[in-house]
Amino acid sequence: MNRFHSFLRLRGLALLFLVASIGAVRAGTPIRLVTDWYPQPEHGGFYQAMLKGYYREAGIDVEILPGGPNTFAVQRVGMSRADFGMGSGDDVLMANDRGIPIVAVGMTMQYDPQGIMVHDASPVRTLADLEGHTVAVVPGTAWFPFLVRKYGFKNLREVPHTFSVGSFVKDPNYIQMCFITSEPFFARLQGANPRVILIRESGYAPYRVFFTRRELVEKNPKLVKAFVEASYRGWREYLTNSTEVNQELARRNPELTPAKMEYSVKVLADQKFVIGDPAKGEVHGRMLAKRWQAQFDLLKDLKVIKGNYNLADAWTDAFGPKP
Repeated sequence: MNRFHSFLRLRGLALLFLVASIGAVRAGTPIRLVTDWYPQPEHGGFYQAMLKGYYREAGIDVEILPGGPNTFAVQRVGMSRADFGMGSGDDVLMANDRGIPIVAVGMTMQYDPQGIMVHDASPVRTLADLEGHTVAVVPGTAWFPFLVRKYGFKNLREVPHTFSVGSFVKDPNYIQMCFITSEPFFARLQGANPRVILIRESGYAPYRVFFTRRELVEKNPKLVKAFVEASYRGWREYLTNSTEVNQELARRNPELTPAKMEYSVKVLADQKFVIGDPAKGEVHGRMLAKRWQAQFDLLKDLKVIKGNYNLADAWTDAFGPKP
C-alpha cells in the first residue's frame, strides 16, 4: 500500500464516523486498557473517565489492567490480549518496525517525563556533562544512543535499571533514568536530594500516547472514537479534580500515599505535561505530523528502526481535536 492510500485510510476516518454501516458501539461494549505501570496519577485521566461514568455514557465498559516492569503493553495489544495500551511514541514506531500493527490514537502527555536523576551535588548539570559517567537505564531505551551521538560521548556507560531508588540513595555518584513524576519523590523520602534533567532538553521529545490495533481502527472507528473522546474528557478534569480518583488509585496500589499523589499531580500540572503550553501552540490531545515525522526520521538515522513502513500507519489524528 502506498503512502497516499495509507493517508486516506487513517486520516479519512473522520468521514467513516458518518457511515452507520461501518463499525458500531453497542451499549456496554467491553474494552481492556493496559497501562504502562502500576496504578499512578500518570493514569489519572483514564480512571477519572471510568469513575465519572464517561466511558459508560459513550457506550463502553472499560477495564483498566495494571502494568509493571514485565507488562509489554505493545505485545498484549498486538496479540489482542488488550484493546488499548499506554506507552511512548517511540514505542509505537519501533513496534511497527517489528511488524506489530498498532496505531497511536491519542496522547496522555505532550512530552515524555523521563529524565536523568542525579544527586544535587553532582557535577552533572546538563545532559552534555554525562561524559565519563555511568547511567542506569532500561536496556533498549531509544534515547540513550541519541544522547551518545548528540553530545559525542566517548565514555558514557550504561548498566541495567533496577526500577528502584535504593542504589541511588546509597551512592552519591549514582545516576539513573527516572520519571520526574515518581522516582525523585521516593528518593527524597529516603533522605536523598535529587535533581532531574529531562530528556526532552536534548531535543528527543516523543509524545506519551495510547494506542490500539490497526484492525480496530479500520473496522470500528466509532468504538475508538468513543474511547478517545471519553478519555480526553477524563484527562481534562483530572488535574483539577483528582480527589476521588486518587482514592481509587490508592486502593489499587497500596504503595501510593496522599503525599506521593499530590507530588505527581503537581508536577504534571506545573510542567504542563498533559495540557501542553498554549504559548507554544500546544493543545491537549492534539498530535502534530511534524513531530511524528521528526521522531521517525531521528530513529531511522540512529538505526534504531529501519523505517520501511508508512509513518501514516503508526499514528492518526482522526480522533483528537482539530487545528
